[in-house]
Amino acid sequence: MTNPDDLMAIVAGEGQLAARLGIEFVEASPERVVARMPVEGNTQPYGLLHGGASCVLAETIGSTGAALHAGPGRIAVGIEINATHHRSATSGYVTGVATRLHGGRTLATYDIAISDEQDRRVCTARLTCLIREQPPGGEGPAA
Repeated sequence: MTNPDDLMAIVAGEGQLAARLGIEFVEASPERVVARMPVEGNTQPYGLLHGGASCVLAETIGSTGAALHAGPGRIAVGIEINATHHRSATSGYVTGVATRLHGGRTLATYDIAISDEQDRRVCTARLTCLIREQPPGGEGPAA
């Protein structure tokens, strides 16, 4: 799938994890994907943004970029993610910006910066996706 609007509608569609976390896409291209997510509803018991929620945001936007890079008839699946949590967020929104570091035929890697509303870095992540041909009869964003 190469149409960013169609892909974003699928990724953040009803019943998908991105929708459950309130992730909203701002822009998407193979080189750069931007989305935001509310802190409220995505916290751990101490009222801080859950680190796992930051990882979901990072993987969502990095995988979206990789899927756009892969193009029609191909799929992108995350094979490695790492994240460093720099500071807490307790309210408002966080914004993730995924920037492509490498876009090859079989791998795509994205650097993801997640910041709070004061533009302070909350998390830095890196995601690598494997790019494969879509299996015959396969369903999903690349269909």
